[in-house]
Amino acid sequence: MAAPLAEPGQRLLARVVDTLIVGVPVVLAIRELASGRAVDVAAPVAVAGCMLVYEAVQLALWGRTLGKRFAGIEVVVAPPDEQPGGAVAEDAEPAAAGGTGALPASPPVPVSPVPVPGFVPAGVSGNADAGVAARPDVLRSVLRAAVYSLPIAARPIPVLGLLAGVFWVVNAGVLFEGTRRQAAHDRLAGTLVVKRARPDSSAL
Repeated sequence: MAAPLAEPGQRLLARVVDTLIVGVPVVLAIRELASGRAVDVAAPVAVAGCMLVYEAVQLALWGRTLGKRFAGIEVVVAPPDEQPGGAVAEDAEPAAAGGTGALPASPPVPVSPVPVPGFVPAGVSGNADAGVAARPDVLRSVLRAAVYSLPIAARPIPVLGLLAGVFWVVNAGVLFEGTRRQAAHDRLAGTLVVKRARPDSSAL
């Protein structure tokens, strides 16, 4: 059973915390090393690079950044039927069930589960497998972090900076399209952001 999706407010809180953790120290360091126009050019590039590494490493290792830990949410791999191409497996099932398909129906291959301490899917208690969730692998983590972070580096460039601003508006807007609350970087990486439930103490 799936964990409940993270609320938009939780995701915003996590982003604010992560931005403060990474952005403030990086900008202060750049101001010490450069001055004038150089700061305006170097700071966005440095923040983008540090944010990418900061997020990608933590997502690949734990499925959460410090900001997401603070907000009580985490990133997991979307189930196969919620990823691009998942509809193909669903379309093939009716034909096989009716005996018209050439091959028997087979369940979709699940993503290898990775133990995540404290993760309890919604509605599950006392289940030995309740602590298993699929966190994003390195490729998904880097892709997700890059799609969000790299537009920051484009801010000093007039046209690209404007396009980056438009992208962030669209990225936030698509969060409210559909029922899975996936921003653009989630859709491209095939991930979901869910609430990180605490283990049921009564089951211990």
